[in-house]
Amino acid sequence: MAEKHGSLSINSENIFPIIKKWLYSDHDIFFRELISNGCDAITKLKKLDMMGEYSLPEDYKGKIQVLVNPEEKTLKFIDNGIGMTADEVEEYINQIAFSGATDFIEKYKDKTNEDQIIGHFGLGFYSAFMVADEVHIDTLSWKEDAKPVHWECDGGTEFDMKEGDRTEVGTTITLFVNEDVLEFCNEYKAREVIKKYCSFMPTEIYLSKENTKETQTIDADEKLDTDTVVEEIKPEKEEDKLRYKIIKRPELLNETQPLWMKHPNECTREEYLDFYRKVFQDYKEPLFWIHLNMDYPFNLKGILYFPKINMEYESIEGVIKLYNNQVFIADNIKEVIPEFLMLLKGVIDCPDLPLNVSRSALQNDGFVKKISDYITKKVADKLSGMCKTEKEEYDKYWDDISPFIKFGCLKDDKFCEKMTDYILFKNLDGKYLTLPECLEVNKIDPDEISEEEQKDGDSDTAEKAEAEVVDEDGNVVTQDSDDEAEAEEEEKKEKVIYYVTDEKQQSQYISMFKAAKMDAVILTHNIDQPFISQLEAKNEGIKFQRIDADLTDTFKAKTSKKAEKELEEAADAIGKVMKKVLKKDKITIKVEKLKNKKISSMITLSEESRRMQDMMKMYSMPGMDMGGFGKEGETLILNANHPLVQYIMEHTEGDNVNMICEQLYDLALLQHAPLEPEAMSKFVARSNDIMMLLTK
Repeated sequence: MAEKHGSLSINSENIFPIIKKWLYSDHDIFFRELISNGCDAITKLKKLDMMGEYSLPEDYKGKIQVLVNPEEKTLKFIDNGIGMTADEVEEYINQIAFSGATDFIEKYKDKTNEDQIIGHFGLGFYSAFMVADEVHIDTLSWKEDAKPVHWECDGGTEFDMKEGDRTEVGTTITLFVNEDVLEFCNEYKAREVIKKYCSFMPTEIYLSKENTKETQTIDADEKLDTDTVVEEIKPEKEEDKLRYKIIKRPELLNETQPLWMKHPNECTREEYLDFYRKVFQDYKEPLFWIHLNMDYPFNLKGILYFPKINMEYESIEGVIKLYNNQVFIADNIKEVIPEFLMLLKGVIDCPDLPLNVSRSALQNDGFVKKISDYITKKVADKLSGMCKTEKEEYDKYWDDISPFIKFGCLKDDKFCEKMTDYILFKNLDGKYLTLPECLEVNKIDPDEISEEEQKDGDSDTAEKAEAEVVDEDGNVVTQDSDDEAEAEEEEKKEKVIYYVTDEKQQSQYISMFKAAKMDAVILTHNIDQPFISQLEAKNEGIKFQRIDADLTDTFKAKTSKKAEKELEEAADAIGKVMKKVLKKDKITIKVEKLKNKKISSMITLSEESRRMQDMMKMYSMPGMDMGGFGKEGETLILNANHPLVQYIMEHTEGDNVNMICEQLYDLALLQHAPLEPEAMSKFVARSNDIMMLLTK
């Protein structure tokens, strides 16, 4: 062919210098682009062989070689793929942005499919100019009687093209690397970048140092035809093997059949674990994994691992690697991977991803959203399926996976809807319950009424008699209309799930619950508060209430109306004394007869007030005055069945009443929340004074 000098034809809105400088955000991306082009070339040649338009040699093995030469400051990318004719170089290289892959697919669309054809833009080759002062191409087409072509360009818009001297079908791209980025000619740097982008490309990739004198020793039976023998090492003993010292072999850097490309039924547990360790450098065994394998309505494969996380010492930060036809694109692309799943570790490969020309951003939001929704659905299906069929295993994993699931419920309404019945709550006995089970646990028969309670209730007999009527036969019938009304009202009531946030701090309340054969769930993580608020909002009639938020009738002894009135009067009298002694006007004082006579006092804080208090703490600036709001809703409950409370009721003006009132309040507060430093000092001093009184 005649030599040719010309100008590159810009078939794009962007001019060439902008492509060179700004198309890619990371300069090391040229490795990915040039190796991807080589993969495409090999895939195309294999497809031509399958279609009968070309016959591959019997010993053909598609491969890409990357040669680094730090002395010459060059990088070479060599493939044995389809190659190019002079006309194709003119069309695909000299006309920027005319995609060879796109043209190939269009030409053969009725004979093949576009699977494994990576490039669609025709700009990948020009990424080489981000790091090279000059680029050469030597190529020979698969077509019969094709002539080899040599092409070179120094980074401007001028090129030179002439007949080359390549003798094998395929292409060699040589980069004369710029002084500023000579690190890419380093074998170790090249290995690092290739492993980052190309670890799972479908064609074998080999790295070696050009003109190297490095050697390796092998057994004679391991020698390959391609090995260059430097020295024959004869055995010193009869039982020893003959060995050879050879020029160091090129290093295979990738795995052409990654685990996610296999069907889940073909994968073993050990393969999943090996893949996890190799890809994520995490040697803690993952809890379990989800293998995604979808062909319709889009092609998507991948594996998501649920890692075991030490919540106390580690940040919850996962890595989801996104691939396109086994070519690495990026980590954690939020448009494809739902935000809450970025806490996981895994790989997603979707050849249908609508990428921009640099593969650094996504286009077509609607399509990408469908992919994201599918991934979310598959995760929810896997988790709900485990809860149904492998409940014991699911229970075992729950503490580790609950942050993922709760975060997912907060972030994704569809995920929350699917998972609501499969969220677990650990109860006071360490048993894991689903939400529907939690709604049933406190539906217990009323405790048997004690003799004392029965005695107090006798005075109600006359009132009950008024509700009796006589039927036609003279039998007494009790009006049950009120009971029916009460039953209907009970049905309409919110279903309360009690919970604990601190087992040590709330131990007194837990003891009361257990004594009353009631249950509560344990919610100790920061995410639990917004999570239960969301569950309440999305599930009508469900309410979460901390066990110290109120005192239910279950804990109170049954009393007559007369006794209730007496307790109210006592509460008014003691309340005045308490408020004066404690100097707290906003506190509510109640006197109740509790079944547990060992409890003298306790504090409740309404759920609404406590949540508002927590929210204000969360959003307030340091030093902001809370205006005493946190104390509103606080109720001090005194047990009329306890001797200390009875003493105050009978001696409101006694010598030690003030001391007892303060001590009862602090004891109640200690079971509800830690004392402030000043209050704790007073409590300790007062306790010493009380013990001194015992010595007199």
